[in-house]
Amino acid sequence: MATGETGFSDVIFDLVSVQYHSLKAGHDYGQYVRDARNAGYDDVASFFEQVMKEDSERAARCHDLLRELGSKEDVGSTSS
Repeated sequence: MATGETGFSDVIFDLVSVQYHSLKAGHDYGQYVRDARNAGYDDVASFFEQVMKEDSERAARCHDLLRELGSKEDVGSTSS
């Protein structure tokens, strides 16, 4: 696998990045849901809940792919 500036494969870095951003966004969306509910916008709250669910599924898929890659090759740092 090609390695980027981090010393990890580009694919591993990309998956970790997507996973991180999905988890971070999911955390933030919880506040958005509360804001919408408090304002009486249940339809908007439902939209944010759906987006949060999609990001959670995306993060879980990244986790699965990282695990699969880990069983196929060394996913740790490539620097000595």
